[in-house]
Amino acid sequence: MPVSQRLVSSPLVKKLATEYSDRWLYSRLLTNLSTKYLYPLTTRVMGDVVFLDWAYEEDPPMALPLDASDEPNRAHINLYHRTATQVDLSGKRVLEVSCGHGGGASYLVRTLRPASYTGLDLNPKGIAFCQKRHQLPGLDFVHGNAEDLPFADQSFDAVLNVEASHLYPRFPRFLTEVARVLRPGGHFLYTDVRPRIHVEEWQAALAEAPMRLISKRVINEEVMRGIDTTHQDTLAFLGPATRRAPAFLRGLISQVNELRASTFQKSLQTGENTYEIYCFAKD
Repeated sequence: MPVSQRLVSSPLVKKLATEYSDRWLYSRLLTNLSTKYLYPLTTRVMGDVVFLDWAYEEDPPMALPLDASDEPNRAHINLYHRTATQVDLSGKRVLEVSCGHGGGASYLVRTLRPASYTGLDLNPKGIAFCQKRHQLPGLDFVHGNAEDLPFADQSFDAVLNVEASHLYPRFPRFLTEVARVLRPGGHFLYTDVRPRIHVEEWQAALAEAPMRLISKRVINEEVMRGIDTTHQDTLAFLGPATRRAPAFLRGLISQVNELRASTFQKSLQTGENTYEIYCFAKD
């Protein structure tokens, strides 16, 4: 058996891959490690990747008309499109909190035509990457903390947050900040995942947020379908790492990524995780 297969079948690798559905992922320890080390490392090593979210596809398929350059990221774009188009963003001032590598920001600016779009992220290397990679009129990127947004009250018509808030140590504080920077009549467009053991706490925080719930939907099936339509070597952000890694490690990276994806899919299928999409309004 090749070394990569022996490694990927080891109890340690399997444990690390399955941690996605366990409490550890949502712990303060992982938040700190991700902020200080994981995401800056991701930016440095995997600079070709502009989407860090999972994936989304409906039945029948959404079939969005995409530029050729966007086509490889279709399943990730689907998630951004479905979240953002819960309201009309044309001519609006939009803030995306935790914009990652800016792929969603670039797509939404080019297709939905907001008046302005600001992407904020805690990873300074990611912001530098976005500023260099995505240069579009009306689009800017700033370094900042989701729990202490560096903007004046009532600065935006819409706030977008895609698959990021599970890493915020003080999630209710984030919701308060969202409401503060939204103008009256503005919207919070939101999607994320939580393990079953944290769903009650998550939903309680959302119910107490100073915003009015417009809609809510569980999208487990759509996310699982999106993962199915996304090639495992490019899923999330491990594809470029596979191509750049030494030959003897490429098989291991690919197999660990496939195991991670299948484990996450299974957690959605069994209800160990739930992925939901929301729209809130500020009165």
